[in-house]
Parts: sequence; C-alpha cells; structure tokens
Amino acid sequence: MILVEKAGLVPGTLIQRYKRFLADVRLEDGSVVTAHTTNTGSMKSCWEPGDRVLLEPAANPDRKLKFTWLAVERPGGWVGVETGMPNRVVAEAARRDALPGLPGLHSVRTEVKYGAENSRIDVLALDGDGRQVFIEVKNATLKEGPWALFPDAVTERGTKHLRELQAMAQEGHRAALALFVHRMDVDRFDAAREIDPAYAAELDRAAEMGVAILPLAVCLVTSLEATGLWSLGWELPGLLPWIPRR
Repeated sequence: MILVEKAGLVPGTLIQRYKRFLADVRLEDGSVVTAHTTNTGSMKSCWEPGDRVLLEPAANPDRKLKFTWLAVERPGGWVGVETGMPNRVVAEAARRDALPGLPGLHSVRTEVKYGAENSRIDVLALDGDGRQVFIEVKNATLKEGPWALFPDAVTERGTKHLRELQAMAQEGHRAALALFVHRMDVDRFDAAREIDPAYAAELDRAAEMGVAILPLAVCLVTSLEATGLWSLGWELPGLLPWIPRR
C-alpha cells in the first residue's frame, strides 16, 4: 500500500553535496542545478558522486532553489533523504490503521506539545481502548553492513525525546519510537552505539520501561511516467528486527 506519493520528479546525477543544505545535480539534458537538501546531518553512507537522484520541482516559482532532493539510488536500492517525509508517512499510516506494530489507531494529530521538557510529539493518536499513543519518529539512514543505525551524529535532542516517551509510559499512556529506516538495503536495526553511547543507553532503557521500539521497514517505489518524469511512493511493509551489534 502506497501511503504517500510524489509525481513529476526530475531525475539526475549527483555531482556533490555541500554546505549541509545544497547539492549540485546534472540533469539529463546536461544542465547543472543546485537542489535544496533538507537533511542537514552527516548523510554518511547515503550518497556518492555519480549516484542517480530524484528531485522535486519547487511549487513556488519564486523560490531561489528550484528543486528539492528527495531520494538517491545506492547499489542496494533507493534511499530517502527528505527529512519531512517520515513524519508524513507515519501519520498517514496511523490514519489508515496501517502502522506496523501499532494497529487500531484513530483520532490522529501531529506536532502536539507535551511533556516536562517542552517537546512536541510527532504523532499523537488514540488506540481502540481510548488510550493516548505518543509516537516519536526518527529518520534512520545510516548503514553499516546489513544494519540500519540511528543516530548518525550525537543527538541530545533525541535523547530528550526518549526521556519524554518514558515519562508518558510511566503515566499510563502508550509510547512508541518509530525508527523510519529510509533505505532498502538493510535487514536489521540497532542504535549507533559508537557514535552516541548516551543515546544507545537511553534507547535500551526506554525499551525496558515499556516504550515500543519500532524499526519500520520502508519501501520506496519508483516508476517512470509517460512524460519522462518519475514518481516515488512510500510503503511500510513491516518491521525490521532489532538486533544489537556485538
């Protein structure tokens, strides 16, 4: 089931990514454009020069950067690099009662203030018993062997969110961390323990405290349109196993 789809995408070849927000791409007609990159993290293991990419044309003709970089094709499959998409897909899956690991959700809201540390929950819903379900979404793109890892850099904000989820679980609500594994060339998940030991320890603690840890397998479905442009859809076929690396 495709939950979110983007059509009219422009293919190209990646030249370089730089200054966190920018990527130069050579289009099929030979011209070079600079695309906006919403992922400001390290993007380690997500791209190499020469990779095929898909760009979304800007809806606003007055925008300085006319394209946004959505996805890149790596040897093992497509990788999503647009960081707003995980929240959108997870919320849509919850609305359709199609979120792996959390069936029966309804009354879905997004970006709701909560917690003692002044946070906003990505998705807030009710389950079949009327309990509140707090869902934090994280975009996991770092790859090492068969593992998807999170985070790709130290994240004090992510650790804070884990504390907030534990507090909600202790208050009797349901809480979940949805790790949106935004690539198709991995088959298991773990915390990036060497990169951020504090986050990894907090993730283990959260699981022990009743927070559901949901590594979401993500399938990016591409198709070539009759116009020569591309479409890209997002599916959530299930969960990946959480297997600690030793």
